[in-house]
Amino acid sequence: MNKITIHTQIELMEVIQQIGFLPLLDSGIRGYSAEEMADEDCRYVVFPDGGWDWPLWKWKGPVVTEGNCVYGKFFAGKAGFISREWWRDFYNYRQSTHPHPEEGSIEEAILLTLEEHGSIITRELRAACGFTGPKMRSRFDSYVTRLQMGCYFITEDFVYPVDKHHREYGWGWSLLTTPKQLLGNDACQCERTPEESYERLFHHFRQFLPEASEQQIKKLLK
Repeated sequence: MNKITIHTQIELMEVIQQIGFLPLLDSGIRGYSAEEMADEDCRYVVFPDGGWDWPLWKWKGPVVTEGNCVYGKFFAGKAGFISREWWRDFYNYRQSTHPHPEEGSIEEAILLTLEEHGSIITRELRAACGFTGPKMRSRFDSYVTRLQMGCYFITEDFVYPVDKHHREYGWGWSLLTTPKQLLGNDACQCERTPEESYERLFHHFRQFLPEASEQQIKKLLK
């Protein structure tokens, strides 16, 4: 794709609206991620005292809440942004390839718990679902990732702990919700069939990623 350099949070929002789909980190397609598009001054840096700075990481919260886009683990289990313009087709197709969790399954229990709360940070959802024992975190995260891939979960915002000086620190926790809770029912309705949505999505990816192989695009859409 054409070389794009992102210097600011506003420019990140503009790129998302321009191309519709943007993984946050490495997508498997060279140059196609917010991380790779960000100017060097906006990339992750570690200071001698052990502190760190990563403007791109800090932008993602405001972009999710203000950028007219949807955020979640949508691309081969990795996180990224989708513009509201393209959300209907993406949701329409993904729901067809990731059926609703079976009755009585663990995934259904997690989904019902989230729906009951409306929105909840990941660690609290994990505790509410009883994933509190040894090695339970990674198991729980795998369920949540599958639910995000099916567009049952999305990220509403990011919540950070604060220190004694009331300053935020750390990597933050995802505040999870459902698409219909955050966007409304209408935003999740599409007049096309899932097959028609897929063709529209594939054609769009082909246009802005002409150097990507068919298999690479299918992997992102799968």
